[in-house]
Amino acid sequence: MLKLQGKNIVVGVTGGIAVYKVCQVVRGFKKLGANVDVIMTKNATEFVTPLTFETLSNRPVVTDMFKRSGHWDVEHISLAKKADLFVMCPATANIIGKYANGIADDMLSTTLMATTAPVVICPAMNTNMYRSKSFNKNLETVISRGVHVVRAESGFLACGDTGDGRMAEPDTIVERCVELLCPVCDLAGKRVLITCGATIEKLDDARFITNFSSGKMGAALVDAALNRGADVTVILGKHTVPIDSRATIVDVTTTHQMYDETVARVNEHDIIVMAGAPCDYRPESFSDSKIKSDNLTVKFVKNPDIAAKVGEIKGDRFLCVFSAETDNGVENARMKLRKKHADLAVMNDVKHNDVFGSDTNVVTLVTSDATVDYPEMSKLEVANIILDRAACK
Repeated sequence: MLKLQGKNIVVGVTGGIAVYKVCQVVRGFKKLGANVDVIMTKNATEFVTPLTFETLSNRPVVTDMFKRSGHWDVEHISLAKKADLFVMCPATANIIGKYANGIADDMLSTTLMATTAPVVICPAMNTNMYRSKSFNKNLETVISRGVHVVRAESGFLACGDTGDGRMAEPDTIVERCVELLCPVCDLAGKRVLITCGATIEKLDDARFITNFSSGKMGAALVDAALNRGADVTVILGKHTVPIDSRATIVDVTTTHQMYDETVARVNEHDIIVMAGAPCDYRPESFSDSKIKSDNLTVKFVKNPDIAAKVGEIKGDRFLCVFSAETDNGVENARMKLRKKHADLAVMNDVKHNDVFGSDTNVVTLVTSDATVDYPEMSKLEVANIILDRAACK
């Protein structure tokens, strides 16, 4: 039987150059057996004609709020009720802003407001728009209401800029929707503790040291664990992406804070994944006033080793650590695995791969007796591979 046989998916298409990629999304749903209805905004029809989506979906495309369809159902309510999943791709800043603020002024936004089905949004826009405070506030609002996000990727954009904002690839979108419609709840009843993001160590009230971690890997682990039925707690440092509000979020700033909050919760959890990037060192002293000096020498002291302490007290709980390496990667990762008493080490070669801030990762999984190399894949895929190992312990 096809994975999505009998499932009804409504795809909302808004105006943007990424519309052409939605053709592959609709085709992917149809190949898996889903029934697909497409709603297009007027702007979307400037990029791809409704006929294209009608051909791919074998269904009439809805574009007009007031067009008489020959039957007496109120069409936006009919489609809203019919949907098992509502997918917005590409989701422009405009439609996300409408949805966040309860505005329904066309067929798409009205149907979106009326549905009670799970909603997936796939943002696509210029990188400056994607990073703007107003867009991110709207994105955080819809996430807080339980909306699922297939995060935009980094790359070359149609406007000529390079950066975040490119719509996720069709296969990634289809895969995420399959996970939502046909969930694998192998972590139901399990409690997962994840550290995420970078820590900050202050020099004075104006300056601090940190690292390049964006928190994207930790966010992907949170998404994957929640989708597999786990109860998730996140010890959250500095990050650049929203964290699913279904998780319990514990905000921290310094490595000492991340240490204290993580260690205090080990005994309450079954699986611990150390995806955070705590600073290994901190300034020996903190200045109450802004430092003003032509020549500044800073003495650093070692921070506590969070993973080592967790490994010391974890008992038979599953512990995964990350190992960002520039040289002798597998050897160093296996040494870290042994010293931290971990069950799995995820090695990133940060010298040859663009890891920090990227939407993808190239990893080697290291255990006490084996190594497995993986090709470049999304961080959500990496997250699920890690959780596959945890689920099998």
